[in-house]
Amino acid sequence: MNDSPVSGAEVVADGRHAAMVHAPRAAASLDLLEHTVWGALEHDLVDLVDLAARLCARAHGLVPLSRPATLGAGPWGDLDASLWRSFTGLSDAQRVALAFAEQFTTDVSAITDAQRDALQHSFGDAALTFAHVLYVVDVVPRARIALDRLFGASPMVTSPPADSALAADIWAAIQSNVRIVPGLDQLDPVTSELVRLRCARAHNCRICKSLRSFTAFEAGADESTFDAVDSYETSDLSDAIKSALAMVDAMVWTPGHIPEGVIDNVRAAFTAAQQVELVLDIARHATNKFAVSMAVDTPHVEEGFEVYLVASDGSTSYGLERPR
Repeated sequence: MNDSPVSGAEVVADGRHAAMVHAPRAAASLDLLEHTVWGALEHDLVDLVDLAARLCARAHGLVPLSRPATLGAGPWGDLDASLWRSFTGLSDAQRVALAFAEQFTTDVSAITDAQRDALQHSFGDAALTFAHVLYVVDVVPRARIALDRLFGASPMVTSPPADSALAADIWAAIQSNVRIVPGLDQLDPVTSELVRLRCARAHNCRICKSLRSFTAFEAGADESTFDAVDSYETSDLSDAIKSALAMVDAMVWTPGHIPEGVIDNVRAAFTAAQQVELVLDIARHATNKFAVSMAVDTPHVEEGFEVYLVASDGSTSYGLERPR
C-alpha cells in the first residue's frame, strides 16, 4: 500500500507536520516507534535506556527521546550522560551496555566481538532487544532533527499515538516502519538505491552492501552507478543524487550539525514530499545498525551481489535475476 501525501496545498508548519502531510502512515509508524521503546521495557531497564538515549543524543548534539512522566525521574537526573563512566551506582552490566551504546551511536562498524560477548553475557536473550531499542533511541532523533532543519522546528510531543496496539513489542514496531516506508514512491528508484547503498557503506553492513535493487536496474542503473557512491562528490552522478548522499552522510556522522549547504541543496533538488521520503528512507536503512552491532549481517552470497525487490506491501524478495 502506497503512503500517499495528503491532497491539497496544505501549508507545512514544521518537521513533524511535514511528515504527517506527505507520508502519514510512515509518520505515524515513526511516532509509534518512539513510544514503543518505553512500553517494551522491563522496569529494571527503563533507567538504563533513558541514560543510553541521552548518551546517544549527547554525542551528536541532539534532543533525546523524552522519558514519559509516568515513569518518574531517573536516578541520574539531568547529569551530562557523556560522563557516565564517573557515575556512581552503575552496575557492571549497565556499564557494559552504555559502552556498547556509545560505540553504536558513534560508529557501529567499530563494535568489537568483545563488546558483543560482554553484552550477551550480561543480558542474555535480552541483548538483541537492547540493540533494537538502541536503534530507536539513536536514529529517531536523527530523523526528527533532519525534518526540522528542512521544514522548521517541531513542538515537543510526549503523548502516545492513538493506535498503541504495538506498544509492548519493539520488534513489531520496527518491522511495521520497515514495511510502511517503502510505500513512499516520490523518489526515483536509482536515487533511493544509492541512498541505501551509502547507508550500507557508512555502517559497513555486509548483507546490505551485497544487495542491488531490481527496480534501480530497470531504471537504468548499472554497477558503475552503484560504485559511484563511494566517491560521489567527484562522480558524474546528478547534483540531486549528490545532495541526497550528502544528507546521508550528515545524518550518519553529524546529525546535530547538518551543514546549511546540505539543507539548501536538498530543498533545491527535491519536492517537499521527496525530502520527507529521503529522511525516512535514511532512518529505515539505519536498521542495519542493530544487525551490524550483533554481527548478524552475513550476506546471502559469498561473492558478487544479490538482486532484491521490495513489494508495495514492504515485503522483500531476494535472489532474483537481474532484469535485461
